[in-house]
Amino acid sequence: MFFDLTEEHLMIQKAARDFANDVLKPGVIERDEHQKFPAEEIKQLGELGFMGMMVDPKYGGGGMDCVSYVLAMEEISKVDASCSVVMSVNNSLVCWGLEKFGTEEQKQKYLVPLAKGEIIGAFCLSEPEAGSDATSQRTTAIDKGDHYLLNGTKNWITNGSTASVYLVIAQTDVAKGHKGINAVIVEKGMPGFVVGPKENKLGIRGSDTHSLMFTDVKIPKENRIGEDGFGFKFAMQVLSGGRIGIASQALGIASGAYELALAYSKERKAFGKPINQHQAIQFKLADMATQIEAARLLCMKAAWMKDQHMNFDKASAMAKVFASKVAMDTTIEAVQVHGGYGYVKEYHVERLMRDAKITQIYEGTTEVQKIVISRALLA
Repeated sequence: MFFDLTEEHLMIQKAARDFANDVLKPGVIERDEHQKFPAEEIKQLGELGFMGMMVDPKYGGGGMDCVSYVLAMEEISKVDASCSVVMSVNNSLVCWGLEKFGTEEQKQKYLVPLAKGEIIGAFCLSEPEAGSDATSQRTTAIDKGDHYLLNGTKNWITNGSTASVYLVIAQTDVAKGHKGINAVIVEKGMPGFVVGPKENKLGIRGSDTHSLMFTDVKIPKENRIGEDGFGFKFAMQVLSGGRIGIASQALGIASGAYELALAYSKERKAFGKPINQHQAIQFKLADMATQIEAARLLCMKAAWMKDQHMNFDKASAMAKVFASKVAMDTTIEAVQVHGGYGYVKEYHVERLMRDAKITQIYEGTTEVQKIVISRALLA
């Protein structure tokens, strides 16, 4: 086994780290405080090739591997998880889903501008009564011959107001259960499509999370992804890859908090010496570093398996379960290491702690990931 990164990997990692520190960090506290979407920063991410990293260059993407994606996600997430979730959804869910399952016409019309970062995409699965239970779709896409009529509500949609392209999961034939679900492409501005108010969230406050309402939205048949009834399988396969992105986000949040705690422990003095000379702090740092390294290896393994075209469902679920827990544990300890200063916004760690919690919830809760893992173990 080889654990060394290639020269290309190191270049991508450095580019992401420099962007995070030079561009994202100066305004990250203000964006969090005012729930300001990082529009200009996302545009720059697209110009750098980070919004369609794994997409084939013939469709405007970077043609990079999933390991590169994990490296970039970690570095961006160390500083601004609100920015990295936009990057994750666009890369893992929207671009990957369209490239793998879309028609050539769909790729040319939607994937190319998405991969270039010229527009942003959103993935719409969750509903008021259908989150972890993705089979309980109330949103309907009724077949009308040459088009579908889309009706329903989607909740907790990342990039809800800023996206131009929405991949919506909807029920076409209730009698068929999950085999009667379709995935359709909805464009912003289609008549009957309304974006609800922005959610006021605990963390990742810079990302725009909205409910979406659809009332008799006319969707051309050519906007369906895959064969009739493929929507549930589409959602599950796309989310499996998305978990690598969120696991990497959790990893980044954890490693960002750890780096801040380590630096602070060298500066802060108590009882006549730097606090990192006290065993209580040393043990905290040791635990944080060990858990982060383990989470990183799980993320890298899942990414490598995806690159090798292996079944990575169990690996990505394991990475997300573990990395999200590490993110919560590490950020809480980072605040503790900072003491009173950890409770103050200017030291960043309180924001990272708030951002960490969502990684245990979205794109499949920890409990759902354990179902995925146990099923794989018992198969």
